[in-house]
Amino acid sequence: MNIKQLHPWPTTTLQAKHIQEKFRHCVITINHLTSVQFVAGIDIGFEQNGTVTRAAVAVLRFPDLQLVEQQVVRCKTVFPYVPGYLSFREAPAALAALQQIKTPVDLLLCDGQGIAHPRRFGIACHLGLITNLPSIGVAKSRLIGSNPPVNAIKGDWQPLTHHNDVIGAVLRTRTNIKPLYISVGHKIDLNTAIHYTLRCLTKYRLPETTRWAHKLASG
Repeated sequence: MNIKQLHPWPTTTLQAKHIQEKFRHCVITINHLTSVQFVAGIDIGFEQNGTVTRAAVAVLRFPDLQLVEQQVVRCKTVFPYVPGYLSFREAPAALAALQQIKTPVDLLLCDGQGIAHPRRFGIACHLGLITNLPSIGVAKSRLIGSNPPVNAIKGDWQPLTHHNDVIGAVLRTRTNIKPLYISVGHKIDLNTAIHYTLRCLTKYRLPETTRWAHKLASG
């Protein structure tokens, strides 16, 4: 996969904040997807008390969701754990893993936030912009925002809002199981992001993309 150098990797949260505020305006929130043949899931784990970042990418054929390629890369962790800045801790290893992928990926599903982020620039935006691929944030927990109650039935969702902006969707991916937080990463709109998240589900809470990546990242 072709990875472009968007910026130097920062060493402080002040530098990281400037990068988020600069590049948030480059995020495209309209749909650029046409046909989808391969989808990729990305997840991150840590080893050796957090000093080593373990990034996993799983590529699945769409729509049958069969695993066709996987990569796991370990890198030295170079940025501290700071909520709202996790992409600077996780993205370098994720990009190293993506660079090893040979399959022509059409869509990235990232374990984390897209624009459902205080500065509208979570890891799904960051990775989408660097790879120039449509991307979706598929987070297991809320970072910011509020929403009306979501019905218990799989497929039901409610908008996630912050300061009167719709920043994502709280989506029930399995009946009577905690919802996921879906948001636009790059080159996709929210309705399309929800559609493809649902199409990537089987019988589990997580889409098969991020479920496979989570298994690989967790070792």
